[in-house]
Amino acid sequence: MASQGLAEALAAVLGGKGLPVQGCDSEPAGQPPVPARLRKNVCYVVLAVFLNEQDEVLMIQEAKRECRGTWYLPAGRMEPEETIVEAMQREVKEEAGLLCEPVTLLSVEERGASWVRFVFLARPTGGVLKTSKDADAESLQAGWYPRLSLPTPLRAHDVFHLVELGAQYCQQATHPHILPQELPCSMVCQRLVATFTSVQTVWVLVGTMGTPHLPITACGFTPMEQRGGIKVAVLRLLQECLILHNLSVETKGLLGLQHLGRDHVDGICLNLLVAVAFRNPGIQDEPPKVRGENYFWWKVIGEDLQKQLLHRLQETSVVPVNR
Repeated sequence: MASQGLAEALAAVLGGKGLPVQGCDSEPAGQPPVPARLRKNVCYVVLAVFLNEQDEVLMIQEAKRECRGTWYLPAGRMEPEETIVEAMQREVKEEAGLLCEPVTLLSVEERGASWVRFVFLARPTGGVLKTSKDADAESLQAGWYPRLSLPTPLRAHDVFHLVELGAQYCQQATHPHILPQELPCSMVCQRLVATFTSVQTVWVLVGTMGTPHLPITACGFTPMEQRGGIKVAVLRLLQECLILHNLSVETKGLLGLQHLGRDHVDGICLNLLVAVAFRNPGIQDEPPKVRGENYFWWKVIGEDLQKQLLHRLQETSVVPVNR
């Protein structure tokens, strides 16, 4: 991929769009990438935050035996052959009785590659709110409640953080609207926009195996990688080409998300923005030296791309990825 091709790929990722996953630049030691399979080695969870013009939150009352009677946001596990958005819409319909559409991803939460939760800000488009007369195995009822006076008891207190995240986004969007892109990926992996900045110059790490490209690192399912979370895969790739002891590495967040959910292709690709910097900057105005021949630093020349990258880095204008 020539410089123009890299610029086009970077622009697509910054715009929340996906790119085909052709392979991996970094894999867990001694373990080839394992295909993701829902209900077997991965669990994806969807959750929706709704806020209306009266500053009320849509809540559902749980019917499951272990948390029966408690209140939570509409949420549940994805089923095979679903897209992420379809799963969110199904859960909202089953638990709250409403039809809906996603506005944006609010956050992604992970406990390693085997458990990932996608949190949406959504809005209703139809349906009938579920009442106690409609109680079933999915939920006992649903209702709108003031954001500052949620019903109790709550199933879990992460509700407060998630609702506040939605309220803040409604007041002032902290990142562009980002929705999953339907592109196939067999594994759980991350495409890195790994950056180094100096004054107003930005470099991006590029993989050279095959056509030059934004590097991809596969997430492993070993106990160590599960304990460390998906950031382990980021550090693994960077350790392969950089000497990290004098560098700081900060994962800023998500620029986009890819998943298909058809034909038993259950993998996801997280397009992540990562900032690499010297711990003691001094007068360093060049990126750290790359070891080996599999990577190089590409200087971003296009003024618009530079501005976009600097804005996303400085304003943390990304979807947070939390552990």
